[in-house]
Amino acid sequence: MSRIYLSPPDVGPVERALLLDAFDSNWIAPLGPHVSAFEAEVAELVSAGDAVALSSGTAGLHLAMVMLGVGPGDDVIVPSFTFAASAFAVVYVGARPCFLDSESRSWNLDPDLLDEELAERAASGRLPAAVMSVDLYGQCADYDRIPAICARHGVPLLEDAAEALGASWRGIPAGGFGALAAFSFNGNKIITTSGGGALVSHDKGLVDRARFLATQARDPAPHYQHSVIGNNYRMSNVLAGIGRGQLLVLSDRIAARRANRAFYEQALGGLPGLGFMPLSPHGQWNGWLTVITVDPTRFGATREDLRLALEREDIEARPVWKPLHLQPVFQGCRMRGGAVAERAFQFGLCLPSGSNLSAEDRERTAGVIRGLCKASAP
Repeated sequence: MSRIYLSPPDVGPVERALLLDAFDSNWIAPLGPHVSAFEAEVAELVSAGDAVALSSGTAGLHLAMVMLGVGPGDDVIVPSFTFAASAFAVVYVGARPCFLDSESRSWNLDPDLLDEELAERAASGRLPAAVMSVDLYGQCADYDRIPAICARHGVPLLEDAAEALGASWRGIPAGGFGALAAFSFNGNKIITTSGGGALVSHDKGLVDRARFLATQARDPAPHYQHSVIGNNYRMSNVLAGIGRGQLLVLSDRIAARRANRAFYEQALGGLPGLGFMPLSPHGQWNGWLTVITVDPTRFGATREDLRLALEREDIEARPVWKPLHLQPVFQGCRMRGGAVAERAFQFGLCLPSGSNLSAEDRERTAGVIRGLCKASAP
């Protein structure tokens, strides 16, 4: 039996044709017509004013910090329950990440805690330079409340939508809720450019400035002249060609990944102690990863027991993100709350969720899980 991966790339003949178009036209150099077209197509998809295609989602977050004027000595509010890159971008500009817990309805940033945090900071005259929301595992945060809370205190909002392309909140696409938003097209995301990302905004001026900085901040001169520090963050024309093909099948990829969760719910939903990541009724999840929770007292095995049992059968599953306030590199950072994120980490496990996951592979995965449940034992 072949290995079942957590979230492998899923590419086809259209992506291959566009990649070869870049190759055959000799547009192998960093920029080219596919980059410009990809940027326009991403911006249209997420209803943003403009987009810049980058080497990674992390590059997008870093540039967003710069665009928002965040710098040394500043604080930035970040959810603790996210991948470390969210907070790394804050550190890149010399600022301090300050962590907030999640709310139990979607595991995203808790608006109540954000309201408390900003009110307390406003009273003491030390508001953060920015707030970063994260659309965790392909599900939008509570954008009924978070933007309004930030606006009330005059704090800009950055949306880390790295995992959420194709998701929405009350019909508005992910990426449309902050001053800027970043997406990732890493190999494990819902669509991929191998490696890559994008930064989008309704403010074209912000994207133009980010595009300038991402292209080594070269001044308009016949020689190489630089007045500010830049970065080498642009996406290549070859990878943008792959991305354009992936955008054409995004809706199919979303449907396939949502079908994975529907299968797991039907196959495993009756097992004692086994639950699923909560989904908000106000948004449309993109299906990126199906996450289960395992209560060992009722299921008869821990989350780690289950992960190891799957690994023995050559099936990849991973614990959910370890909360950032528990990470060694962020020890000493400010944290408000923590119980929701810590509980999710203790019990949460990501199951194989690829859009190319076969029915046989899903059943093979479910069979291992059923076999480990004490209620299923003979």
